[in-house]
Amino acid sequence: MKIYTRGGDEGHTSFFGGERVAKNHPRIEAYGTVDELNSVLGVSRVANPASSLDEQLISIQRDLFEIGAALASPNSDGRFDGPAPERVERLESSIDTMESSLAPLRAFILPGGSPQSAALHHARTVCRRAERRVLNIGDESPPTRASIVYLNRLSDFLFVAARFANHESGFEDVPWKS
Repeated sequence: MKIYTRGGDEGHTSFFGGERVAKNHPRIEAYGTVDELNSVLGVSRVANPASSLDEQLISIQRDLFEIGAALASPNSDGRFDGPAPERVERLESSIDTMESSLAPLRAFILPGGSPQSAALHHARTVCRRAERRVLNIGDESPPTRASIVYLNRLSDFLFVAARFANHESGFEDVPWKS
């Protein structure tokens, strides 16, 4: 199978199911940004492969593939359901666990610190953009709604994970000062 098909040379691509749309269609923008987020998480993983966060990040990357499939499949009749509610609960539980080992926040912090923390902060900002792109679709289907909830909670997770990565690597968060 060839990697190139020439099918997109005129600026169009296909959803699962075959419908052709412009490559800048809001749904394509949404799952493209989810794919970008997945790539940034890959960068964060290689920044510290020994991190205790690695297994969670792999699991999140798998969740993001499911979100991408759900977004790429409008009208799929339930073939792709998006992330299940227990995955959001898993993120919340992880946030609570990580926060229990961190000093309480008393100020805004600047992104950075360890390489993994910087990459996780980057992932957080891409996650927030992915959430906005999914909202731009204007689709109220259960898979899309589930994806929005997951991405919202994931951005919270990524913020705390960035702080946790600094803590785990012995870096201090840098408070913002005007």
